[in-house]
Amino acid sequence: MRKCLLLACLVMLVWSHGPASAQGGPHLSALMTWEGPRQHCRYCHGLKGEGGFGPDLAGRRLTIAQFTEAVRRPWGIMPAYVESQIADDTLRQLAEYFDSLPANPRPAKWRYEVPAGAPKGQLVSLTTGCGQCHGPILNGPRTHLGAVDADFGWFKTMVYNHTTAMPEHVKRLDEPPPVNIRMGNYSPTRLWEPQLREIYDWARDIGFRARILGRLTKGVPGDKGVTYTLDVRNSGLPGKGRTVEDMTITLIVPEGASIIATTGAGYQGVRMDDEAKRNAAVWIVPRLAPKDRQSFTLTLSKAGTKADNLRGDIRWTKPSVKTGPFDQANINPAPL
Repeated sequence: MRKCLLLACLVMLVWSHGPASAQGGPHLSALMTWEGPRQHCRYCHGLKGEGGFGPDLAGRRLTIAQFTEAVRRPWGIMPAYVESQIADDTLRQLAEYFDSLPANPRPAKWRYEVPAGAPKGQLVSLTTGCGQCHGPILNGPRTHLGAVDADFGWFKTMVYNHTTAMPEHVKRLDEPPPVNIRMGNYSPTRLWEPQLREIYDWARDIGFRARILGRLTKGVPGDKGVTYTLDVRNSGLPGKGRTVEDMTITLIVPEGASIIATTGAGYQGVRMDDEAKRNAAVWIVPRLAPKDRQSFTLTLSKAGTKADNLRGDIRWTKPSVKTGPFDQANINPAPL
């Protein structure tokens, strides 16, 4: 939300291409992997294999062996993906699907172009593919860097050995194990250490971010309405992670629903959210240190729907970052 919830957009993207995907017949399972939120291959290769930052795939007539080799042992700058991330059968289906499509006359544009006057680290990030998946300012990676106050050695290990380093990192933060690991392992012979240093130094300069997580539970029906619980936590490591100050929590109320009751310290009441054009419940939290967490509840007169669900965001002014007047984390829609 507020610009758009990435996960919600990805889910809508999958279903908005439902008829085209259905034409894939036996390839439907692989297409759901390609077009859905599980992997981000399309950010470089295009939603329909039309290419962009990465090579086009549609109509290339690659054999299954060639396609598999390119994923497992890529000869370009692309990271290598292991079978636990993308199964051999999925690769077979994708190779067959792209082989069935007509070739494109020209590749699509990059997902993110290099901005004019971009700092060297941002330029390297976008031209090596990092920023094509993680975004122009690496919001996601910067939260993980900030959660442990990572040095360059940590960053290098995370990039070159991502499929093993990421689960260990998440376990160290006491977060749930990742459902899937989207990034593969970069080769140091393709993405050089000096390039990583440029990216790391730039990310540190604009500001490592606090790792703030907001999770909504499924609404629980009761006598007075439907109650949702919001858990907000600072996932950083004590003594290393960033402490957040001046935090504002906003939950956007679905259209037609009214707020029956709330719990949680710092409740400010109902406000009109200027971007969503909806009523919103607002809490203010003065401070949230690493491993601190707070819970809030919101009882609505009716439950949210897939089209219009309870959702929100968390904003804070300290620690400040150079990317804006405040930093923020999205609160994904409540489970249905």
